[in-house]
Amino acid sequence: MGLQTPHEHKEKEHKVPKMKTKSAAKKRFRVRPGGTVKRGQAFKRHILTKKTTKNKRHLRGASAVHEADLGRMAQMLPGRGL
Repeated sequence: MGLQTPHEHKEKEHKVPKMKTKSAAKKRFRVRPGGTVKRGQAFKRHILTKKTTKNKRHLRGASAVHEADLGRMAQMLPGRGL
């Protein structure tokens, strides 16, 4: 028996697999610095001719994801501070 180099005697490391972000979620949501999640507004992409101007005006801008859904957001967007 000869001397073993440190590389031969090293135990195998057990690594936990990385958590993957859902591709659909990363395209649709952004996490704000305060911890809220920004989302786009629904019902404003097509068939706009039959919607009133007032309705379309109220659909402008982004809104926040409801607090009840933040648990699911944390699962879909791991490592984002949720």
